[in-house]
Amino acid sequence: MPEMQNHNRFPPVAGWMRGYRQEFLRPDVIAGLTTAAVVIPKAMAYAAIARLPVEVGLYTAFVPMVIYAILGTSRPLSVSSTSTIAILLAAELAVFAPEGDPARLVVAASTMAFLVGAFLLLAGIFRLGFIANFISEPVLTGFKAGIGLVIVVDQVPKLLGIHFGKGGFIDNIFSIFQHVPDSSVPTLVVTLITLMLMVWLEHFRPHAPAPLFAVAAGIAASGMLGLEQVGVELAGKIPEGLPAPMLPDLSLVEQLWPGALGIALMAFIESIAAGRAFARKGDLRANSSRELVALGAANFVGGFFRIMPAGGGTSQTAVNDKAGGRTQAAELVTAGVVLAVLLFLSPLISLMPQATLAAVVVATTAGLLNPGDFRAIRRVRKTEFWWSVIAFTGVVMFGTLAGILVAVAVSMMTLVYAANPPPIYVLGRKPGTDVFRPLSEEHPGDENFPGLLIVRTEGRMTFASAPRVGEKFWELVQKAQPGVLILDCSAIPDIEYTALKLLMEAEEKLKEAGTILWLAALNPRALEIVKRSALGRILKDERMFFNVEQAVEAYLKNNG
Repeated sequence: MPEMQNHNRFPPVAGWMRGYRQEFLRPDVIAGLTTAAVVIPKAMAYAAIARLPVEVGLYTAFVPMVIYAILGTSRPLSVSSTSTIAILLAAELAVFAPEGDPARLVVAASTMAFLVGAFLLLAGIFRLGFIANFISEPVLTGFKAGIGLVIVVDQVPKLLGIHFGKGGFIDNIFSIFQHVPDSSVPTLVVTLITLMLMVWLEHFRPHAPAPLFAVAAGIAASGMLGLEQVGVELAGKIPEGLPAPMLPDLSLVEQLWPGALGIALMAFIESIAAGRAFARKGDLRANSSRELVALGAANFVGGFFRIMPAGGGTSQTAVNDKAGGRTQAAELVTAGVVLAVLLFLSPLISLMPQATLAAVVVATTAGLLNPGDFRAIRRVRKTEFWWSVIAFTGVVMFGTLAGILVAVAVSMMTLVYAANPPPIYVLGRKPGTDVFRPLSEEHPGDENFPGLLIVRTEGRMTFASAPRVGEKFWELVQKAQPGVLILDCSAIPDIEYTALKLLMEAEEKLKEAGTILWLAALNPRALEIVKRSALGRILKDERMFFNVEQAVEAYLKNNG
């Protein structure tokens, strides 16, 4: 790998270009060409998901790809658009322009990209990259599976050649069944042949770019057999050349910003996950804040060139990595191929059957619907399995943007659940040592001391966890009736004010019941907080100890 330094004063491109070696050129070119074979048909498919003209997908595979290659810190990440972003965008555009006017949709999509870029840039400036960690893997699994199911159902009308007014998920299911008798037989034949071709290639030629072959076959069949004459709908005329610059419509900001915020969050999470998943030994770890800036710039600038929101795609990143891409130059090669398509191959792409594109969408997003992921989670953690089911249901029943809110809310709930109630142990001393460990049936000979109760809890003491800890402590005190309660604080990194206030109230209540509270092994942060409070003035050094051993020694000395 090239030796790249992470200099904050220079864009990342300066690092990998300085370390670029001649032997990187061939693998980068091969990886870029191979990735282009996957990116181009998928980009058009994702534009179709969002009900945008297919050229918007190509624009998105060109402008953001170039900008990210210059500013991004992840070697393998390939940035255009993703199925998740496409379906999120589709949901927002369906509300904004239900009549489906292409020109209005393009303006809204590019404005959405502009806003997504602005949010990501602001997040990068304020170093908010840690936000990506707030959606857990099980919740993300459920969210993506829900997205996958919504995409498949959304594409079924194109697969069958039927038309009806789009509604909610359940309404669309009923409408599909009602209109099945109206299916176009030629369209259905195109659909089945495309799906069979892709499945065959995936199984028997796994390294072949199946989407590219499927699209090429559809275009060839359309041109030679005149499919449009028998009722098969085509992609239609595609403008040749580079996208004409266009200013975002700032009058739409108020209406679009909530959706843009959700898309920005998912674009960043997907991009970081894809980049980390395919990082090789020796690669620099992707810098979260720099990634926010790179993705933000890719979307912000692209918003002036008719793109849809962009992010790092897992499948195309995997292709880029497996094909041997050594540096971000591979992404520039991919962008160059997309540019060639825009300049010279637009007339051919206009012949592509919509059923072919829909079949490519379904085949490439089917991987999101993987029951094995749910089973794997359930085998390890049943509670987190239910979190993934809730996230899945949220997307399917309430829509994609609401699904993001459900996913984030569920992730927050998992944090609260994990911290409440925190574990609480009664400690005893291992005979002949100064080791204190939880009393259990496995160690029946551990020592305890008459009139002394030693208790340990773990985790940050917060407003949420402190009441539960207090209740459990009080149960133990009432049962043991000790003269002294030692609270082992070695596993408590911090104490919030609410928890501290409850601890002060507990000290008074214990004193009234004839039990004296001692604290042991306070961590520096927790010790500083206690000393600044009224509790510190009450306990003083006489009732706060460096560790549990010293506290027990003092108790035995006073009660020997």
